[in-house]
Amino acid sequence: MLLENIFVGLVQLVFAIVLAVLALYIGFSVLNRITRDIDEEKELAKGNAAVGIVVAAVFVAIALVIESGVSGLSAGINKALAFGLFTSDGLMVVGLAVFQLILGIVLAVGSIYLALTILDKLTKDVKEFEELKKGNVAVALEMAGVIIAVAWIIQSGVIGITAALA
Repeated sequence: MLLENIFVGLVQLVFAIVLAVLALYIGFSVLNRITRDIDEEKELAKGNAAVGIVVAAVFVAIALVIESGVSGLSAGINKALAFGLFTSDGLMVVGLAVFQLILGIVLAVGSIYLALTILDKLTKDVKEFEELKKGNVAVALEMAGVIIAVAWIIQSGVIGITAALA
């Protein structure tokens, strides 16, 4: 039983790492689309702290939401083990947990996109993306705050899904 639990734990860890890296990649790609005329990689290479702050905020926001999904996945796999991992109930519980994690990724990336789009519309006199390119740290901090705040709220929804599936 101990070896089985260790094996299941390792599988969960590998699965979580793969999905986390995928989520961060997707988040960075979405940020590239949102920021229009900014090449994040070039700006980071130039030492543009403002762009670095926003990229870091996106990564933190995704991690906040994904952590809830990974917890749900772990709980789902443990519940499936109680049923029998390869029984119909066990497979259904694992499938729901994987769905929840994928939903968390979609919600994290979607919420970042939505938050930055709304922020851009609300602050008509400030062109956030142009200011980022100029290295305006104050604007970067504003954007980072919005990104993380929205992710924090979305995380609660993902935790609610976890509670409903448990």
